Amino acid sequence: MKTNHPQPEIFEIRLQGQLGEEWASWFEGMAITQTEDGDTVLTGPVADQAALHGLLKKVRDLGLPLRSLHCLPSNRTTR
Repeated sequence: MKTNHPQPEIFEIRLQGQLGEEWASWFEGMAITQTEDGDTVLTGPVADQAALHGLLKKVRDLGLPLRSLHCLPSNRTTR
């Protein structure tokens, strides 16, 4: 019997401005990357819509402009 456990989606959140790696724990372990054009990109799994809204609330609270939000394609395999 196959059980269908939803897997977290991988999101990429691009912010205008720079955040250091020390913010990773505040953003629930998402990878933090600075781009050459001065943006910060947060990338990582997001469990569900409630968790996504929680992350976006943190972005809002920091006051950094949100540049983009993308759900990245995943390579899901059954194990």
